Amino acid sequence: MKTYFYFVMLLLILAGFRADHYRTINGTVYNAENNKPLKGVTVEVEGTNIVTVSNSQGHYTLKVPDNITHLLFSMIGFEQKRIKAGKTALLDVWLIPSAPMLDETLSVVMSKGLSITRAATFVNAQNRSIPFGGRLINRHYPTYENTESYGKISENGFIDPKQEPLSTFAIDVDAASYSNVRRFINNGQLPPKDAVRLEEMINYFPYDLAAPSNGDPVAISTELSSAPWNAQHHLLRIGLKAKTMKTDKLPPSNFVFLLDVSGSMDDFNRLPLVKASMKLLIDQLRDKDHVAIVTYAGSAETKLTSTSGNNKRKIKDVIDALEANGATAGGAGIKLAYQLAKENFIKGGNNRIVLASDGDFNVGPSSDEDMEELITNEQKSGISLSVLGFGMGNLKDSKMEILANKGHGNYAYIDNIAEARKAMITEFGGTLFTVAKDVKMQVEFNPAKVQAYRLLGYENRLLKKEDFNNDQKMGGDMGIGHTVTALYEIIPIGTKDDYTGSVDPLKYQSPSSIVLSNSAEMATIKFRYKNPGSENSQLKKLSIAANPINLAETSEDFRFVSAVAELGLLLRNSTYKQQAAYDKLIARAKKAKGIDQEGYRAEFIKLAENTKLLAKSNDVAQGSN
Repeated sequence: MKTYFYFVMLLLILAGFRADHYRTINGTVYNAENNKPLKGVTVEVEGTNIVTVSNSQGHYTLKVPDNITHLLFSMIGFEQKRIKAGKTALLDVWLIPSAPMLDETLSVVMSKGLSITRAATFVNAQNRSIPFGGRLINRHYPTYENTESYGKISENGFIDPKQEPLSTFAIDVDAASYSNVRRFINNGQLPPKDAVRLEEMINYFPYDLAAPSNGDPVAISTELSSAPWNAQHHLLRIGLKAKTMKTDKLPPSNFVFLLDVSGSMDDFNRLPLVKASMKLLIDQLRDKDHVAIVTYAGSAETKLTSTSGNNKRKIKDVIDALEANGATAGGAGIKLAYQLAKENFIKGGNNRIVLASDGDFNVGPSSDEDMEELITNEQKSGISLSVLGFGMGNLKDSKMEILANKGHGNYAYIDNIAEARKAMITEFGGTLFTVAKDVKMQVEFNPAKVQAYRLLGYENRLLKKEDFNNDQKMGGDMGIGHTVTALYEIIPIGTKDDYTGSVDPLKYQSPSSIVLSNSAEMATIKFRYKNPGSENSQLKKLSIAANPINLAETSEDFRFVSAVAELGLLLRNSTYKQQAAYDKLIARAKKAKGIDQEGYRAEFIKLAENTKLLAKSNDVAQGSN
């Protein structure tokens, strides 16, 4: 009897400590306006810490305790939904785009100076409606006029090293072009060709390069193989790797957030995404870092004086309170931001303005030329300007790129919260802390080995050969852990090609080039850089032999970067695409995906596959220059 009693007690005790029962709920989240799946929706089990995010097909899966009654579905730009879980294992949800108040809509329309006809078109594009003349204008997703602008790219051609043995350019760590191109393709359109900057496509991805040693801030490495789009040509990859540093060792920062709150930012993928992005950056701040906030619409205004990074709640409250309204006095905002940055300047620190905008300036200095002059005047201030581009339909890419290039900063295009995370968290140091400034590269090609050469990309970063040794001429800046890749396509001497024609002998002079035919070197690479606190550059050199290896024997990075370049050639419909093909580059990228912890390479492969499908319909987006 006693044994039976203990047995019953044991069962009761075990029952009291049994784990909660769970069940699986899955489904798909859709946009209620167009029935398309929504990626990036946060799905939360109410009252718990259980949360997941919908994937690229809008699908989610959750393990839910039996006693839970509701799930929460939320995403920037959409109304949150609280759904009863019920007993079913399948739960599909449709989210409704959030609708701003009517007076906000009218202020946007007025700030843009639109006619009633264009105003109606604009409002419709925002999923809104305005009453006019007794009629209610309300349609699904018509598009308003596309005013995006991109700088004209005159593609680099093949150059004869007998005539021009030196190729000189400033390095570029920007990655805006890739995420912008991705946005077009994910929206079902091929991008305008001038939106495709090869160097930014290539440098979007991290690469496994040797780190610098002996205290140098930057190390250089090379690989040489055949060009995948023409086996008779060589492809030279030059890689730069900046040193890494632990976050607690980084110098103190004096940040000024310069935020566009004009009417053109009043859309779910603009100001709401700006707010979410800046709060990700705020979370990275240390006590010794300081932030001031400047906003601009019809005029510029200081919203927060310089505040310590230990007061994150105060900084976030200012961000949360921002609303979009009015015109766009970007020039005034930039001037005020520099003024605040100077007032709080940290000697030996990281002094930087972070501009978030669509670049659609329309009050005061606003042209690309105005912006270049404005920023050029501040180049010696010791203050860097990083640029985050947002929005679609009116993105002024050309202006944003100029601001970053002339402002000793970098340019990223943020099209979703995942891209914000990449810029603000994953690449925090590389984006915002400079370890080498004014980095320039100069490659001398040996005419005895090279018949012609061509630099892929960097068209807007080319320098005169004499600029290389001139420390007054700007180069590009590299941040902590940054990697930079430059590619040259090389036609070996004696190769029959379609790009190097013959020229009649000169009448008044004989060829002046003396070729060192006994040299086994193909090229000599030189690069210059300055330490952040110095105005005097240092020089590094590296020579490479004319000894290419088989493409199959190259590193995963080489094969993957060649696939990215090949996609860029096809997107631009390049004169030099030769035998470039989607199937080949996709297969090569798949085999070279490697570890891919963040999934960037897998995303590229999917992007290339989608581009191949779009290329058949030739549906190209429009953009002005």
